[in-house]
Amino acid sequence: MFVLGGCSQLRTDGGERFVELKVLAINDFHGNLEAPRNDLGGAAYLATHLRRAEAAAEHAAGHATIVSAGDLIGATPLISSLFHDEPTITIANLWGLDFAAVGNHEFDEGSAELIRMQQGGPHPVDGGSPGGAFAGAQFRFLGANVIDENSGATLLPPYLIERYDGIPVAFIGLTLKGTPLVASSSAVAGLSFRDEAETINGLLPEIRAQGVEAIVVIIHEGGFQSGGEGSSEDNCHDFTGPIIGIVERTDAAVDLFVTGHTHRHYLCRVDGRPVTSSGTAGRFFTEISTLLDRRSGDMTVLNFDNVPVTQDVEPAADVDAIVSRHRALVETVSNSVVGRITGDFTKEQNEAGESLLGGLIADAQLAATREPGEGGAEFSFMNSGGIRNNLLFSANGRERDGEVTFAEVFSVHPFGNRLVTMTLTGAQVRALLEQQWVNRHGRNILMPSEGFSYAWSDSAPVGARVDQASIRINGDVLDPSRRYRLTVNSFLADGGDGFPLLREGTERVEGVADLDALQDYLAANSPITPVEPARIEVLP
Repeated sequence: MFVLGGCSQLRTDGGERFVELKVLAINDFHGNLEAPRNDLGGAAYLATHLRRAEAAAEHAAGHATIVSAGDLIGATPLISSLFHDEPTITIANLWGLDFAAVGNHEFDEGSAELIRMQQGGPHPVDGGSPGGAFAGAQFRFLGANVIDENSGATLLPPYLIERYDGIPVAFIGLTLKGTPLVASSSAVAGLSFRDEAETINGLLPEIRAQGVEAIVVIIHEGGFQSGGEGSSEDNCHDFTGPIIGIVERTDAAVDLFVTGHTHRHYLCRVDGRPVTSSGTAGRFFTEISTLLDRRSGDMTVLNFDNVPVTQDVEPAADVDAIVSRHRALVETVSNSVVGRITGDFTKEQNEAGESLLGGLIADAQLAATREPGEGGAEFSFMNSGGIRNNLLFSANGRERDGEVTFAEVFSVHPFGNRLVTMTLTGAQVRALLEQQWVNRHGRNILMPSEGFSYAWSDSAPVGARVDQASIRINGDVLDPSRRYRLTVNSFLADGGDGFPLLREGTERVEGVADLDALQDYLAANSPITPVEPARIEVLP
């Protein structure tokens, strides 16, 4: 917890001069209606915690507001994504969410679908919701730096002003300017995304001309901290990331930055101002205590803390009912057959590090991103750690032998990762392959798609285990100076699993979910027969 020292001096007049406001913040919820882990999270438990915090603020003669710093929806589990994230929006209404900055994932299904999330109405393809008529968000999506290129205006309101005991507070919402780099081109067609700090500074004269001095920025961009020995996860040890430059370039009139995007949770001060993030998936929320000055109209942040969403409270009954209803609906859909196989596709690796299932997934990812409009990929890699279950020939439910159900595909890809296509030079691809023996205990082989092959030697030194002359793409030897397009899942694209070089990938295009890619590939190519992988060779 961060505490501003000496704050008691602010209330020497008995508190009448100041109005208490608590900002309760989440970010990167990603539709996790059910707890991603058994110890923390869950939409119904989060509702209880938020309501208690709000009631406590009001009991103290103060006020509370609930905000989201982007990616409330998108890249969601089946229980939300199957219903176009309508249950998440409905539940956020029940939380009492007030303002939600858009994140890159709010654009996953395009700007028209984002507007439907705000306004409500049936899905243009699937029609009405099983939960009844979809009324849309009762809160407001904000997007100050998202410009409709046809009109030149913002797609969404750039900010809104709320008054607490007559004191105005402006909430500015933004997404990262790099949204087009992490979204498919079709999803953001006709939109431009402006610089974050320049956008904020450009709005301040207009906001302050309305007599507003208390200003909160809710932004879907963030940073990274590495907890040093003995430090808690919320500390700002070695804090890095684009949010630092944004804050430093933003006028000092902004009092508070609620951030997101990096899925880290931290409580920081940058340029003397609070910068917070609650992590991801609703496992924590940030409680920020502020005072509003009746005389100056300014805001002082007293303290801020990330509060765990524990499950030792009674889940909110109204939210729990919605989660339970959609869980039951998902169970019905999960039994549908999406493809057929003639044998087992397992994640068991051979001597070279390949697996039948890993190769199948890599091929599916390449097929989903090969077209120029979907990324223009030339090859794909799959990490073994991202494969959670096998696809087995024998029936394990209502299906017949060889039939693959939606539930089985989802059990392989339960993380909600999306595909990311990027550009690396041949030299970077070669260096990436060498990282298979770096930063982890033992080897960590990336399984390639069809057409990509190479050989490696366990006896060679780390950093030189791959035979450079053996690396081939569709029969051609890898050219160190050529630029190549490759696809990986979003976890790898962020440097996960010990592959930090993938963070250097440029010209990024975010595509479909890995789950959808595998399901579509099975549907298009069934029946699929397992063929012993031979894309990687082990040298003596």
